[in-house]
Formats: sequence, C-alpha cells, structure tokens
Amino acid sequence: MESDREYDVLIIGAGPIGLACGIEAKKAGMRYVIIEKGCLVNSLYNYPLNMTFFSTSEKLEIGSVPFISHGPKPNRLESLEYYRRVCSSWDLNVRLYEEVKSVADGPAGHLITTTKGIYVASAVILALGFYDLPFLLNIPGEELPKVKHYYDEPHPYFRQNVIVVGASNSAVDVALETYRKGANVTMIVREGAIGDNVKYWVRPDIENRIKESSIRAFFNSVITRITEETVEVVTPEGKRVIENDFVLAMTGYQPPFDFMRKCGITFANDVFNTPEYNVDTMESNVKGIYLAGVVCGGLKTNKWFIENSRVHAEQIIKAVKSEKH
Repeated sequence: MESDREYDVLIIGAGPIGLACGIEAKKAGMRYVIIEKGCLVNSLYNYPLNMTFFSTSEKLEIGSVPFISHGPKPNRLESLEYYRRVCSSWDLNVRLYEEVKSVADGPAGHLITTTKGIYVASAVILALGFYDLPFLLNIPGEELPKVKHYYDEPHPYFRQNVIVVGASNSAVDVALETYRKGANVTMIVREGAIGDNVKYWVRPDIENRIKESSIRAFFNSVITRITEETVEVVTPEGKRVIENDFVLAMTGYQPPFDFMRKCGITFANDVFNTPEYNVDTMESNVKGIYLAGVVCGGLKTNKWFIENSRVHAEQIIKAVKSEKH
C-alpha cells in the first residue's frame, strides 16, 4: 500500500464538523485525510442562495479561526468564504470530488474504497451530514422536471403557480420568498398548522400571509398525483385539482442510512432510526468507526447542529489517541 494511502484517521465528509475533526487530528500529530464526494462544505453550498443562518457567527467557528460577518447571523456566501479560509488556514488535507463507496475490515485496519482508490485507516469518522437524500413524496408524477426537492433562488418562479410542500423552516422560507418575487404560492401541509420549529421572527409573517390569503394553504392535506399542468390534493373538504407550474417539495432530508448499514452500523429501535454510539467517545458499535455531527441524530435532523456538535471532533480524537497508546 502506498504511504499516501495509509492514515491514522480517515474522515468522510468535508462539512464544518468533518473539517473540525481534521483540525483536531492535525493538532494531535496524526496522519489524516478528509474525503468529500462534492465540493468543500457541499451541503452549505447547496443551501438556497439567499439563506441566512439561524446561528450567530461565533457559534459556527471552528479551529479558533474568527468568523466575521456583516450581520450577527451570517449568510450562505459568508459561510462558504469562512470555511474556505478555515481549510486554507489549517492547510487541511482534503480530497474533494471523491466518493467513498465502502468501508470494510482489512488486515491492517479499515479498508476504504473510493472512486479514486483504496485507503487503509486505523479509525474512520463518518461526518456525513444529511442533505443529499430528500424524503420523496412517492406519488405519480414526482419524476416530472417541474418537481424540485432543492431550492436555490426565487427568480425562476416569477408569475408561476407554485406549490410548496411542507411547513417547516425551509418550506416557509421558500413560500415567502417566491411569493415576494411574484409567484402565486399555495402551501400543502400534511399537519394541521405551521411547524413548531419555524423561526420565531418568521412565524408571524407566514401566518399573516396565509390569513390574508396572499398565500393559500391547505392543512391536513396531501398531494396524491402530479401532472404537467396540475396537482391533485386530498383535503379535509375533499379532493382538489390545482393548476400548477412547479412543485417545490421541501419535505426534508435524511442521512445515508444504507451506506451506514453497509459499514456495519446498527440503529436503535426508535422512530428516529438513531445510530448506536458511545456518547463519550462517539464510537459506533463498530470498533474504530466514529460518528460526528448531525448524522448522530438519525431522522431527528434538528438535534445536532454545527454549534453543538463541534465538540464531537475533540471527543473522537481523544478516544483515537487513547486507543493508540
């Protein structure tokens, strides 16, 4: 095996927590590599163009690199700039646009196969995030080009009939932004009200827009079929057929459970499909495979954020060091 393919720690995912793990490994003098299937902080890159973070700048800092933003809550562009600066400041060993296909036991440690080669590592950290796999509606017509599970900006929806599916923060933000840029917006909500976790400064806005009928909303309702020109919706008052140009399905995302299972990770028997791990060391049920960041919450993707999971990096590297001695 080539020396540049052998590591103490291999980190899968170059999001903020993956970078934090790399920083801690470097501080500990370990041979490490961060492998990312997309660009640096790929999930943040795919956020809506005009997104502002819920957290303040200092809570997003890693590696003692100051995060200075124009406002107390940074936007997407400022965050991308910040994490590029973190990566450069620490000169992190990051390999981008390289997808990990499998993690298996090998004679000298874990054997990691990617689209560009094979690595050996004593420890593997899964800092996977959850933004790659949207929850699907699983209805006829979902495959049509008019159906989007990701949202970037409002301009394409000017003077279009837009259906927004969901009632959490992303759905509410999309509904309000497209409405204000000239779209005719209808929300389809499975629950009976706007989500409890919607940002407190946004909730009055969306509730007032619905109350005044600037934005239509059907609660306790589900879409059953999508066609080129319409959507069919079952509501408490009966079936509706609504003329429609685009469906923006803001139904949330999930961790890559299949990949984790192939790594040997087991899950608790709960509604959130929570992976099993040691809360002190972050080591999973598989010896030498650790979990970091949002992936630790399973389907409860609002449990772990950058600000409260940065500590996972320190916990993991401390545990890996103790295993080596």
